Amino acid sequence: MTADDSYGRLDDDDYPAYTMGRAAEMLGTTQGFLRAIGEARLITPLRSAGGHRRYSRYQLRIAARARELVDQGTPIEAACRIIILEDQLEEAQRINAEYRRGVEPRSTADT
Repeated sequence: MTADDSYGRLDDDDYPAYTMGRAAEMLGTTQGFLRAIGEARLITPLRSAGGHRRYSRYQLRIAARARELVDQGTPIEAACRIIILEDQLEEAQRINAEYRRGVEPRSTADT
């Protein structure tokens, strides 16, 4: 891999660039919190060759949302479920919008 290849990955939201310690520091949380949301299967960090957890920016955004909900008093399991449902709703809305753009409007003569 060249230096240019490495720098190109910095723009990739899915590239697992952050260690658990750095991720926890960036989120202002504990490593235990990251483990807990991993155990709840909200996020699944990639493992390095040495077995260390690595997080992407996308995963950090999800973890930040979970932390926000937990800080508001939501139990961690419920927070994870809420985030999963929010993600499913967003995907359904995106698919619906694509469907609507792809469908020709019906004329009144068709009814």
